[in-house]
Amino acid sequence: MTLTVDRLLIWDFDGTLAHRRGETGWSILLAEALDAEEPGHAHSGDTFRPHLRDGFPWHQPEVAHPELCEPEAWWASVRPVLSRAYEAAGYAPARALELADAARRLYVDPQVGWALFDDTLPALARLTEAGWTHAILSNHVPELRQIVAGLGLDEVVAFISCSAETGYEKPHAQAYASVLDALRPAEAWMVGDNVVADVLGAEELGIPAVLVRRPDPRAARYADTLAGVERLLGDAVVA
Repeated sequence: MTLTVDRLLIWDFDGTLAHRRGETGWSILLAEALDAEEPGHAHSGDTFRPHLRDGFPWHQPEVAHPELCEPEAWWASVRPVLSRAYEAAGYAPARALELADAARRLYVDPQVGWALFDDTLPALARLTEAGWTHAILSNHVPELRQIVAGLGLDEVVAFISCSAETGYEKPHAQAYASVLDALRPAEAWMVGDNVVADVLGAEELGIPAVLVRRPDPRAARYADTLAGVERLLGDAVVA
């Protein structure tokens, strides 16, 4: 797919445009899967968090992962990470694998855990009217497109690049290239909630960026809401 656009906004997905309802993170996901599988269990996200600090592809963004660009290969690499977290909580290996699979099913279902932020669709609509094209660039699971479509975002987003499809995690330069080479924008900005992957990574490549929702002093531009992003973009155009 090769398009040519004038002004492009590259959006992170999770934590920027959408979130899992309630608390977020993979540790919470493992606890939620247990809620369905074993009601009344005594575990919380804190049980699993120490065991999920490495092992995902995005924990080594400097390393390309072309061997994980098929969905089952990607999940085969992550399944042992989830399983080990369950084993650390006292579950037998076979049961831990079953629970890891349950967590996968829960995570990829857009009708169960995912929701857009209240300001997402209004902001994207106004920015579209102002002449911006939207793309998503996300370190995410192979089912990202399914989740995006389930939330109705596919109607307003022109292009999606997912690390599980390209083999490159932000802030790797090739992750950004997967969008820029396809759309060839005259102007591009990055917006996301991760200061390293979304902001510093983009700026290293000469792409201006806005940090949202999670303030960090390393970001030159910050907005609490997506309406704040609109204001920053408007100021940049005027300047």
